[in-house]
Amino acid sequence: MPVFISYSHSDGFIVNKLAAHLVKHNANVWVDTWELNVGDSILNRVQDAIQESSALLVILSKASVESEWCKKELSAGLIRELDEKRVVVLPVLVEDCEIPLFLREKMYADLRGDFNKGLHSILDAIAKVTNADQGRLEQEEGTVDWSEDWGYSDDLFHIRFTIVNCPETLPMTFLTTIYVFCNDVATRRYRQYEKAGLDWIGRAVIAEALFDFGEKDDFRVILDNQFPQKVEATISDPKTGSEYDVICESRKMGQDNGKDQLLNISDYLKQIREYMRSVSRKPTPEEVAKIHKIMASPWNA
Repeated sequence: MPVFISYSHSDGFIVNKLAAHLVKHNANVWVDTWELNVGDSILNRVQDAIQESSALLVILSKASVESEWCKKELSAGLIRELDEKRVVVLPVLVEDCEIPLFLREKMYADLRGDFNKGLHSILDAIAKVTNADQGRLEQEEGTVDWSEDWGYSDDLFHIRFTIVNCPETLPMTFLTTIYVFCNDVATRRYRQYEKAGLDWIGRAVIAEALFDFGEKDDFRVILDNQFPQKVEATISDPKTGSEYDVICESRKMGQDNGKDQLLNISDYLKQIREYMRSVSRKPTPEEVAKIHKIMASPWNA
């Protein structure tokens, strides 16, 4: 879900500068001038964007605090805070002005002096709703925490998902590690994305292959003792010669209840995919052009 930026068009220059820097840090942002097209219903599009956003950055300036439109956007954000019982509205001060009453008790990011310092405070504030590499999945039986990391081994690229399931109904924890090892062809393709400054797209391509595999193959593991259970598979594409070797290892820890435990790895992957898609930003037009160029090039280039 994107971060909605509420602002007065009088502050368009600083807002576009801020939004561009957030995008460079892979934040998914929603700015009206970037999203609205001729003929769109402004009211409906903005209303939907506020409702679907993960957070609202409220730009505070002399113009915005006097804007009736900005006041409505702020009210919508504060109502969401009350309903969802979490922080939704994040104030950003761009010039000296009278801060609205209901925002005075909130800490705010300050862009009046050191822009970079203010930018990093915003990035820290929105990290939990814009970081596509780690997250927490809320489930009826408890929480599932996960993270993704990556690197090279013997010049071959790999990504790794680490998943920790802590059910409230059981006195134990489940740890799952999923490696996806690229062969030389898939590694060369990733390096093309990396060279183009689109490494995050390259990792998303590999992750999507894993998610597709999990969806089609009903990926499940039965844990009947404390020893790790391993599942191995290969995802291959004969047309390109690319291969991903998947190694999944799961284990249970904690108090033994004497029963076998079934882990639905496919369900983990489905939820992680949904989360990653919801917080990942859309590529810019320039990045889309680079992606098309890479996709049109040979895999073994």
